[in-house]
Amino acid sequence: MTDITSEPILTSKLANNNPGINKETTMNPLTQFKKTPILSLLIMASLTIFAALTAMSALATPPPDPALTGNFGRMFRNLPPFAPPNNAVRDALMELGREGGIMDANDDLAAGPVALITDPNLQLINRNNPTHTAGVTFFGQFLDHDMTFDQRSRLGFPTQPIISQNARTCFFDLDSIYAGGPGGNPELYDLADPIKFLIESGGQYEDLPRDPINHVAIIGDPRNDENMMIAGLHTAFLLFHNHAVDLVRSQNPSITDLQAYFQAHRLTVWHYEWMILHEFLPHILPQSVIDDVLTNGRHFYNPLRNEAFIPVEYQITYRFGHSMVRPSYRANLHGDNGQPFFGMIFDPAGEGSPDPVDLRGGARAPRRFVGWQTFFDFGGAYSADVRPNKRIDTIVSTPLFRLPLGTIFNGMPPDSLMQRNLLRCLTWMLPSGQRIARAMGIPELSNTELAELQPIRPSFVESTPLFYYILKEAQLREDGLYLGPVGARIVAEVFIGLLQLDPDSYLSVQPNWVPTLPTHDGTPESFRMIDFLTFAGVDPTSRPVVESGKRPRIYIGHAR
Repeated sequence: MTDITSEPILTSKLANNNPGINKETTMNPLTQFKKTPILSLLIMASLTIFAALTAMSALATPPPDPALTGNFGRMFRNLPPFAPPNNAVRDALMELGREGGIMDANDDLAAGPVALITDPNLQLINRNNPTHTAGVTFFGQFLDHDMTFDQRSRLGFPTQPIISQNARTCFFDLDSIYAGGPGGNPELYDLADPIKFLIESGGQYEDLPRDPINHVAIIGDPRNDENMMIAGLHTAFLLFHNHAVDLVRSQNPSITDLQAYFQAHRLTVWHYEWMILHEFLPHILPQSVIDDVLTNGRHFYNPLRNEAFIPVEYQITYRFGHSMVRPSYRANLHGDNGQPFFGMIFDPAGEGSPDPVDLRGGARAPRRFVGWQTFFDFGGAYSADVRPNKRIDTIVSTPLFRLPLGTIFNGMPPDSLMQRNLLRCLTWMLPSGQRIARAMGIPELSNTELAELQPIRPSFVESTPLFYYILKEAQLREDGLYLGPVGARIVAEVFIGLLQLDPDSYLSVQPNWVPTLPTHDGTPESFRMIDFLTFAGVDPTSRPVVESGKRPRIYIGHAR
């Protein structure tokens, strides 16, 4: 194994969260601002909004650079919105995204969670994607929560991105995990070893730390407890970091805690970034698009002064992942009194239960853990256990049209996720999919290909809300296996751009770096999520079979 205990690079974005770091260390001032703990960001947001509004009232030009304010921005500044922000348009978007409407797969929920997975006749409309495993969805959700958190914009009512605070840093730096670090958010860390994360147990296996009264997760981003799978993935990242600390210390017993923390952090983030570029993006984008951006550069995402921000066109496009969600999953193989735990992703019958029948988060019980062999292919005999995603298309699993309000940040309706996504096109006054395609020089979808929108609002046929356009383009141009040309280009340029613009990413610091941790085939370049989960200790071979009579591992504090 390659030694990973070289001296830490103290230009890290974590520096301002740890008062013990040399104050003379050079740090990007924007990065220093963005790594301020979330509470401070929220306080500063009001000042940012006031300043932006003052500038707007004075008709200041050009508009502020979003990268300097920590807010959202635009890729296409000069394109008109797809529709006016009036009640008729809002009503049409609500109709398009309603339960039972043209986007609803109308899954037979009465058949139950098992049949929805095993009966091929129930998958004819809401089709599986044979190139994806089910975990791709939740890794994608985790990535989104690591770089965007919009807490302020109003659904369906115009909001300028420049005055909308992004409560996350826009890099893949795991601030959703590390938050303000041991100095800024000590409640996330283990008192017995403050550079390791606190981890608790659900009764059989690991669980997020939770408030003992209401079971609210004590984590860097509350959205990472929306469902069991993303909660399990968040926990795996906590464990990965803790094991990275152990590795760093074992390789250099005299290392200080501060140095060990930085090196474990870098080890975790760089392996995470590697998976993004070499595993996640090839799952959702044609490889040719990835290669073109890496080789020939970005043409549409080019922030001023190379200071990164999240464009709202990307924020809406990236919601394509909602169409990949299955109506039901097998969370684990043996957790439910020795039987598999199947559940709908969300089920109204689970409301208010301490151990819901569905797979929502925010609850603790012995069966509520994730058996990752259902979600990622570990090979060998475990390959028979893996299950696929749904395709990227306009046919969306029925449970997403009736979300538990607890999964919505502000707890306010509408509870249809599709309605919420479509209304955001109006919130940001986004251009139509056709106008963006034209601006990119990409052939646009024809009116015939979008004819189903005619009864909902005739203008949507020629000026389609971007969210719907992205799904339809993937469905027609890539058979739902990948994003289509417009969606793929937007996602590729932003993802790769964020990695290139982050001064601490491996692409910036050490472009020829390869993973240093063990891999399934012994080749460093092949490091994938199954290797990440194995190092975290949550892979299937690390867990005893519950019904075998062996004692399960209980995770308390930082123990492995």
